Amino acid sequence: MRTEKLDGLEIKFVRTVPVDQLGAIYKDAGWWQDNYKISDEFLRRIPEQSALFAGAFLEKKIIGMGRALSDLCSDAYIQDIAVLSAYRKFGIGTLIVTFLIQELKRRGVDWIGLIGEPGTRSFYEKIGFRQMKDHIPFKLE
Repeated sequence: MRTEKLDGLEIKFVRTVPVDQLGAIYKDAGWWQDNYKISDEFLRRIPEQSALFAGAFLEKKIIGMGRALSDLCSDAYIQDIAVLSAYRKFGIGTLIVTFLIQELKRRGVDWIGLIGEPGTRSFYEKIGFRQMKDHIPFKLE
């Protein structure tokens, strides 16, 4: 992790994010290609409809994000943890995940899971996540 500080960095929960900035994070993460067309309405709904949506803001610009899908009383799934590539290795992703976990626990959520991308195992293990033995993630095709 780089030791420099990002003065003015703020992690907070929000319900709205400028759609161009949110789309840029998804594209920078490699999840959406430049020719992948997403409506502004779809982008608006991501923070609005997530149980929790945490943004990392620097000078009022969102540079990282993460969200939780949950009933906010027993179970939660963390997903879409992403930080713009220019701001990676500052520990921002860890701050976002920790921020989400703290709020979920404060609300009494006692089961928090996620599915990490290949290569992210050590990142999540440092935060406290462990691979679930004898469980298989599924996706409807």
